Amino acid sequence: MNLPMVSIRQARWNISSLVNRVACNGERIILTSLGKPLAALISIDDLRILEQVDQEKARRMAALEEARALGERIRAERTDHDVDSMELLRELREGRTDSTD
Repeated sequence: MNLPMVSIRQARWNISSLVNRVACNGERIILTSLGKPLAALISIDDLRILEQVDQEKARRMAALEEARALGERIRAERTDHDVDSMELLRELREGRTDSTD
């Protein structure tokens, strides 16, 4: 993706125009300092999408951590006696259901 680049100095002088390009046309503009990309101007719609992606990533990471903890619990209990993994999964699902109600 070849995004337009604008120096921060230029952005100061043309902020209204840049915001209009982003808000109305959906452009994404890279802000640079000394030729190095530092930040980006994006539309509010793009920001909302990024926030949704972050939330989904956090949800998946929490589920992964929950699965890891369950695996550790299964391994720990397996050394003591036979483990009913179906019961452990049922408990995990019930806990997830209880937390969403």
